[in-house]
Amino acid sequence: MITAAARGAEPLVSYRTRRVADTAAIGDVAADCLVMELETWPKPGLVSHVDNGSHDDMDAGMFRRSSAAIRPYFQRLADAGALGCGMGRLRIIGLEAERAMLAATSGINTHRGAIFGLGLLCAAAGAKVGGLVDPGLPLGDVVARVWGGSILDGPVLLHSHGSTARRRYHAGGARLEAANGFPSVYRIGLPALRRMTPAVPAEAEAARVEACFALIASVEDTNLLHRGGLDGLRFAHRAARHFIDAGGVRAPGWHAYAQSIHESFVVRRLSPGGSADLLAMTLFVDAHERPMP
Repeated sequence: MITAAARGAEPLVSYRTRRVADTAAIGDVAADCLVMELETWPKPGLVSHVDNGSHDDMDAGMFRRSSAAIRPYFQRLADAGALGCGMGRLRIIGLEAERAMLAATSGINTHRGAIFGLGLLCAAAGAKVGGLVDPGLPLGDVVARVWGGSILDGPVLLHSHGSTARRRYHAGGARLEAANGFPSVYRIGLPALRRMTPAVPAEAEAARVEACFALIASVEDTNLLHRGGLDGLRFAHRAARHFIDAGGVRAPGWHAYAQSIHESFVVRRLSPGGSADLLAMTLFVDAHERPMP
């Protein structure tokens, strides 16, 4: 908790008002990043504003409803981080967010992984707002230092698709990614996103496509393992790596090539949902940590 001395002479009511405003803004950015992820296309096998990808039970409207439903919980997670709450409190808010998501989607899991990963990053951003950590510390490092041990020691959803895939294929999964400070975001997603300097919306979307393909090419995505096993994961890695090695979104005709890869994922019913979550997290971290020009 922040002491009066740490806040200096700022009145308590003024501090609380500012904290709530700041943490609300953090939650808004998180929900907006989910919408930006949705509005990225071509995205292999994933739901977008253009089509439903490899999914028969989801569409863009459902993802928008889900994003709106969980927005207040991202704000609450940021506020919990600002107040110095432990992982137990963050889990409670996360479970409430899941219930709101399922109510908005008639029981379809659209954003469980994003609630977990983005929620922790919101809490980390909140810890910065609350003055509880070094303001220059990357958000991923905040998550690892403050909650890393609790993330690994916490309860496991035994019957989720991700948990089943982790046990069957000995994959690391979202918990290990978070406990280690989101290395896939910082080592893969952000560098790919920042390879371009978007000046217009079309270029911003292209940068998101680049980051998405880079993540698919490298991440041990438990959603791919669940849907396609090791063969599906290897196919996804090869296809996405081929796209990046061929020049990615800088190559002539990249859009048609990316669309053809998307269609090949749909044929195989592959959907790299973990990479989609990491793309949203990458956008969130970029919004908070983008270097000044």
